Amino acid sequence: MRAVLIVNPNATSTTPAGRDLLAHALESRVRLTVTHTDHRGHAIEIAQQAARSGVDVLIVHGGDGTVNEVVNGILGECGPGGAGPAVGVVPGGSANVFARALGISADPIEATNQLVDLLGAYRQGRTWRRIGLMDCGERWGIFTAGMGVDGEVVAAVEAQRAKGRKVTASRYIRVAIREVLASARKEPALTLHLPDREPVSGVHFAFVSNASPWTYANARPVWTNPDTTFETGLGVFATTSMNVWANLRLVRQMISRTPRLEAKHLIREDDLKWLKVTSDTPVACQIDGDYIGKRNMMQFTAVPNALAVVAPAPKMGR
Repeated sequence: MRAVLIVNPNATSTTPAGRDLLAHALESRVRLTVTHTDHRGHAIEIAQQAARSGVDVLIVHGGDGTVNEVVNGILGECGPGGAGPAVGVVPGGSANVFARALGISADPIEATNQLVDLLGAYRQGRTWRRIGLMDCGERWGIFTAGMGVDGEVVAAVEAQRAKGRKVTASRYIRVAIREVLASARKEPALTLHLPDREPVSGVHFAFVSNASPWTYANARPVWTNPDTTFETGLGVFATTSMNVWANLRLVRQMISRTPRLEAKHLIREDDLKWLKVTSDTPVACQIDGDYIGKRNMMQFTAVPNALAVVAPAPKMGR
């Protein structure tokens, strides 16, 4: 079995010692090549080349952004559901939402042990797990996308990262509070288009999910669509009010250990085949925590069984 280990050396929690340990452990199961990314988009290029050369597995040691690039490289080369490489992840970023949603430990050493065991099982005849993804039109999303306040938050955090500031959960929270308060003073610009429903106007923001949780605040999961998984359609979470007190109550529900997300101003749907969000004016957008600029429209389509992954079997229920 041929594998390429793609390492983002600038990811938040990667270290040279950890990378060496990971490579050594993987060499017991696969014929391994190690490659380091050195510029934005590099992981896309590596994944495309690996797919063309018939590599069996691409193992990503980095954050969600690097994983997104690898997935886009594979699907750009092979298409969804094709015969491209399977993707494994050893978390190296700050949130690592995709890996944790797959059932991979957030601890890199534990994740390495999981990966080694799974690769051993596949060598003995086990088939790869396949998951659904989001076709976002201009690129693939692996777990989340959105228009509105979350796009503004991601843009603001990326600006701080560009100034050399470390990205942490507390920094995200501080930026999110600031952007929510700023958005509360703006008129809603979005219209939500769902299957078999009249369009809903007056929407302030829309989060689209391909898995649960939506993100993590350190170890605590943050939920928007608890019933959305890699094996279902898409989930959407949108609001028609930016009332601070109403949304604080909603935030408490989102971080609850047993989330029940209910509010008069909340639009929440699960298992959607597609949805579209349009805007009167260009608004900030993000895909998998990566700011992509401002858009007037984004359409999202659920694509089942799009990608092979090295991951445990899905858990039933939450």
